[in-house]
Formats: sequence, C-alpha cells, structure tokens
Amino acid sequence: MNWLRRKPTIITAVSLIVVLVAAISLWNVSSARTFQFFGDLVDRVETTEKVVALTFDDGPDPAGAQQVLDLLVAENVPATFFLMGRDLEKHPELGRRIADAKHEIGNHTYNHQRMIGVLPSTVAKEVEDTDAQIRRTGYSGDIHFRPPNGKKLFALPRYLQQHDRTTVMWDVEPDSEGTPTAQEITQRTLAQTKPGSIILLHPMYAAREQTRQALKPVITGLKERGYRFLTVSALLGSR
Repeated sequence: MNWLRRKPTIITAVSLIVVLVAAISLWNVSSARTFQFFGDLVDRVETTEKVVALTFDDGPDPAGAQQVLDLLVAENVPATFFLMGRDLEKHPELGRRIADAKHEIGNHTYNHQRMIGVLPSTVAKEVEDTDAQIRRTGYSGDIHFRPPNGKKLFALPRYLQQHDRTTVMWDVEPDSEGTPTAQEITQRTLAQTKPGSIILLHPMYAAREQTRQALKPVITGLKERGYRFLTVSALLGSR
C-alpha cells in the first residue's frame, strides 16, 4: 500500500531522470566533433600523407587580420578563414584582402550564436546573410561551414544537407581552453597534429595576442616535421 501511494512520485522522479539523461545526451551530440544527425561532417581526413589544413575562426578584425595575412604570405602558407557575417560587413576591406591573397573563406554564421534550439528560418538567415558577405569579398570558391563553438543539432545539419554543404570541424584546438601562452599553444599543436589534421586557431581579436605569437612557431615546427599546408577544400579533395 505504501508503494502504491508513492507510485506517482516514483514515476515523476523516473521521468525527470529520463528527461535529464536525454537532455545531456543531446547536448553531448550537439558538441560532437565527429557526428551530426544529417549531412556531411569532417573533423580530419584519413591519409598517410603529411598534409594539414590551418583554419582560423572569427573576424575579420583589425587587431589580427593583417598580421596573420602578412605571416602567411611570408611563409607561403594557404589557410582557410571561417568568418562571421557581421564582422565582414563591418570590415569589408579585410575580407577583400583575405580573398585577394587567395585564401579560402568559410561561413561561421552572421552573429556567432549557438546553432541549437533555433528555427530553420534562423539557420537559413544566419548562413545565407554570411554567404552574401563572403561573395562581396570577391571570393568565388566553395563555402564550407563551421558552427560557432562546434554546436549543431537538428535544424542546422538538416539545412546544410539540403544545400549540399559540408560541416567542417577540427581535431586540433590548442587555444580554446584557458589562457594558454604562445609556447603552450605551439607545444599542443605540434603534439596533437597528425597527417590529415584540421587545426583550429583564433588569432583575430585583440585578446588573442598569444595565438598570433604562436602562429609562426607552429608553422615552422610543422614544416620541420615535413608537413604541407592545404586549404580545407584541397584537403577534402585528397580523400
């Protein structure tokens, strides 16, 4: 009898646990680097050839864009810039410089909001408004997509699948946790990179000086280990 009286409470508790477990599972899936529910996702390319893609997220911003571009020219390294629509609209000349230097430009949404729990119309606007800003730079190549903070669940992957777009994640991310020094960023990158890696760095904004300082040692160290740099499209084309 006591059990029967407590039955509604038990059912409620079990239901809450089930909902909580489901929510945690979906949150983990939304952050997964190697899985999404729809469409093509890549975090690295399986290859024995020593090739990597160097990618930059956010911006373009005056604090870091030109310094990064100058170094890439000096080192003869192609890169892929995943840029935000609002920053491109604010600094169109920086976008044109990236395109003129023949680097690849990818889409990192317009407002850099987490793309989970959003309507399909929001996804479409974030992606398409940014595409328009990218095309205004003069860039004419394929536009791959990288979700802000790597977050994606249902609406975003479904939209990308419907438009034959690839979600580009990463397998090396040395500057996202804590406040690492340039030396730590360099050491992490060299330790984690392997053939086919997609390296993610955030050098654009003023607070990212340590990442900018690490960029030359990263490039030098990888070259010394025999690596060549490709754009994301070229790396995907090697699959």
